[in-house]
Amino acid sequence: MAVKYVPEPFRIKMVETIKMMSREERIKAMEEAKYNMFNLKGEDVYIDLLTDSGTNAMSSKQWAGVMEGDEAYAGARSYYKLVEAGQDLFGYKFIQPVHQGRAAEKVLFPLKMGKGKVAISNMFFDTTRAHVELAGARAIDCVVAEAKDPSHRAPFKGNMDVKKMEEIIKEHGAENVAMIVMTITNNSAGGQPVSIQNLKEVYEVAKKYNIPVNIDAARFAENAYFVKLREDEFKDKSIKEIVKEMFKYADTFTMSAKKDAIVNMGGLIGIKDDEELYQLVKGNTISFEGFVTYGGLGGRDLEALSIGLYEGLDEDYLKYRNGQMEYFAAKLDDAGIAYQAPVGGHGLFIDAKAMLPHIPYYEFPGHALAVQLYIEAGIRTCDIGSFMLGNDPDTGEQLEADFEFTRFAIPRRVYTQAHIDIMVDALIKIKEEAANVPGYTITWEPPILRHFQAHLEPIKK
Repeated sequence: MAVKYVPEPFRIKMVETIKMMSREERIKAMEEAKYNMFNLKGEDVYIDLLTDSGTNAMSSKQWAGVMEGDEAYAGARSYYKLVEAGQDLFGYKFIQPVHQGRAAEKVLFPLKMGKGKVAISNMFFDTTRAHVELAGARAIDCVVAEAKDPSHRAPFKGNMDVKKMEEIIKEHGAENVAMIVMTITNNSAGGQPVSIQNLKEVYEVAKKYNIPVNIDAARFAENAYFVKLREDEFKDKSIKEIVKEMFKYADTFTMSAKKDAIVNMGGLIGIKDDEELYQLVKGNTISFEGFVTYGGLGGRDLEALSIGLYEGLDEDYLKYRNGQMEYFAAKLDDAGIAYQAPVGGHGLFIDAKAMLPHIPYYEFPGHALAVQLYIEAGIRTCDIGSFMLGNDPDTGEQLEADFEFTRFAIPRRVYTQAHIDIMVDALIKIKEEAANVPGYTITWEPPILRHFQAHLEPIKK
């Protein structure tokens, strides 16, 4: 199924040289990294798809903004510019900058959650799940059933299962549900979008039970673009109009701005109109991030972020961004390589369980494929599966994930058609020799967010 590559709507103005390594050198580097992708040196990676967070290429306008950033500790004009941009785009009264998405969760979640509480999401990403648990609560995933079948194509596989969500609320008692978190796009489900209809239905149920709704807004612009393509009611609306509509159906948002705002560092908390909550957020920001008007960021970062929020809404850019994913996916269709279909917005999630059926979940097929991709072609990806999910916090037993994915997270405005072709070629080669790919065992792990630090080794059979 041939898909024409959408040409880049920009000129390349600056380049960074990439180090070239031999297969033998990559094997040695992997061994020294204890088979953990996060332990590899960045300079030892040819194509870095570990994350799309903070790895994007800023525009000439953003770099010009960096030079204009106001570094005043308190009351910097760059702060006010950012707040005005956030108010304009999202329609929320209060906008609080922080240094990244995890900081936003660290500031907000403890104000809502505690021991004995639960939080429900269409699907928590690992770091968000960790902040729920660090606040004393339990995280419960409630994604639609279609998302659990990678081969099944549906327009909004990131949606919340609203019926199941309401059953969970009744089971635990509304008073014990601290928050509902809507992740747009749904990262752990394969970068799958969430419809405005689903956001609306979730919000209606939440209001019925007086439960606050928070949007995990890291990829809000990409989600809005999918809404424009797939939700007929919004096909003639601008991306900005769709964004404003999406955020009507929540009370707060937390955002890693390192994705769709196309910056290297930054995050946001948005509060629709709750001034009392905002005062508490300001207090935690001062404690964890520094003063309110810089939120752990330099003035230069605030300035670049205020510009990037608008650049991420450009429809020509979003068409190119989505087009990259469609081109990649079509190549895999031709090669018979399974992935979470249809392709997501920020990356492509290979179905490692399908490619490596001989590796059980407790030997981490998603991670095994990631290691092999680095050895084969210097491509750094990561597991979105049982390795990332970790152990049951009560029993300590390894949990089995709904998916065993290897995520190709594509940085924005960084890689070209030729790089994607290399990714496809590497996957085809590994598929041909799949039976030789070993599973992995953990030799050391920390108590939380283990995949960032754990040591592993291949299982020899």
